[in-house]
Amino acid sequence: MTVEEVKAEAEAVPESEDVLKEAKEAVEEVNDEKDSNCEGKGVQKSASYREESNFPSDLKENEKKALYELKAKLEEAILGNTLFEKEEKKEGSEKPVCDNESKEDKEQDQAEGECVKEEECEKRTEEKSNEFVDVEVDKEISIWGVPLLASKGDEGTNVVLLKFLRARDFKVNDAFEMLEKTLQWRKEFKIDSILNEEFGPELNSAAYMNGVDREGHPLCYNIFGVLDNEKIYQKTLGNEEKREQFLRWRVQLMEKGIQKLEFKPGCVNSLVQINDLKNSPGASKKEVRAAVNKAIALLQDNYPEFVAKNIFINVPFWYFAFHSLLSPFLTQRTKSKLVFARPSKVTETLLKYVPIQEIPIQYGGLKRENDFEFSVSDGETSEVVIKAGSTEVIEIPAPEAGSTLIWDLNVLGWEVSCKEEFVPNDENSYTIIIQKEKKMGSDEAPVRKTFKNNESGKIVLTIKNCSGKKKKKKMFYRYKIKKSSC
Repeated sequence: MTVEEVKAEAEAVPESEDVLKEAKEAVEEVNDEKDSNCEGKGVQKSASYREESNFPSDLKENEKKALYELKAKLEEAILGNTLFEKEEKKEGSEKPVCDNESKEDKEQDQAEGECVKEEECEKRTEEKSNEFVDVEVDKEISIWGVPLLASKGDEGTNVVLLKFLRARDFKVNDAFEMLEKTLQWRKEFKIDSILNEEFGPELNSAAYMNGVDREGHPLCYNIFGVLDNEKIYQKTLGNEEKREQFLRWRVQLMEKGIQKLEFKPGCVNSLVQINDLKNSPGASKKEVRAAVNKAIALLQDNYPEFVAKNIFINVPFWYFAFHSLLSPFLTQRTKSKLVFARPSKVTETLLKYVPIQEIPIQYGGLKRENDFEFSVSDGETSEVVIKAGSTEVIEIPAPEAGSTLIWDLNVLGWEVSCKEEFVPNDENSYTIIIQKEKKMGSDEAPVRKTFKNNESGKIVLTIKNCSGKKKKKKMFYRYKIKKSSC
């Protein structure tokens, strides 16, 4: 169930204060229970959605049998040249046949006094049946760089075919039909050239690839609120031609994401989609809804099992309410991939799946655009739990004078006080206050500071947990020391 589909459901359901009230109470009850269960436990990381094994030895007997049958069926279609639909002849023109002639053609023949003989009619009928020709299938045919001919012995073939089988509950004929349609669509959509196409910069902020989760899945962010901007809307979806370009751009982004995957058993071969619903376009933007729905349909039909997790953040109440009502109609497989986070729980939810150094700063993480200070190779971020009413002290050593110290600091939910100072090793020197004690509210962005020391010493960060109700806080920090080049 997509965002737009749920919205459509919401608009189609008659307004009922009782239904909404019950749904709201149910949602709040579940959320309160979740909050109480998580109270004082810090952020729980999730490892419950590891991809299903693509090793043949790990498959169930019925799954092994289905994989074998699909490979045999596919190989027969490739070698027998029956994989693609027949194409209409492009050269030459055909005369109408007797019984199959159009009314206009018959009238024209009569007007000109022509008499179509029986043998000529048969000849034309034969010509009519030859209007379609077989499409030759390349024996080297592949998809996402993986050969489809099982006899090639590529281990990626099993991985790809299992995606189609899982999308169709291991029903071989259904999986084969889905694969056929996908190959036909890729041919008609000219996927082979899509990676080289250039699109305007307006859409770059609407969806983009950025970082990986804890399991190594590439992260794709979909920012629906961007399309509510009238200026961007006109440039990207203002007419039919632009909407078609929007589709090609979104498919191109998916293909770029797939290039980051590795189709081998035991390797990462799916993405995580993070969908930001903040300021999503309203019901008046029907063109936006239609374009997004069409893009989602294309991805669902032609990229099976490429989403390890679908995380929705900044989710409004109506989505929670109607999802709770529609949830019984979703399959367990679909529900296991869906995650929803209210605006106040965005960072906490993302942290279950994504390390904080990979979460963009606008979502409470430490990742900054065009960051020239910290990179992936700079190592893990340290985590510290601060008990309610307690103080935590972090020391960053600065043994050499003239060094530049850089640090990032973030406390989940903040509501703490923070002080930063430089303490020299020389007892006769003075302590330098970098940031005097300051209360940090829940809406504070992660902190980044830089300090150049003129003598050896250390940076001391003092964080006090000011929150009550015995609520623990999770603190994240990292630092880097740049030595003087002199």
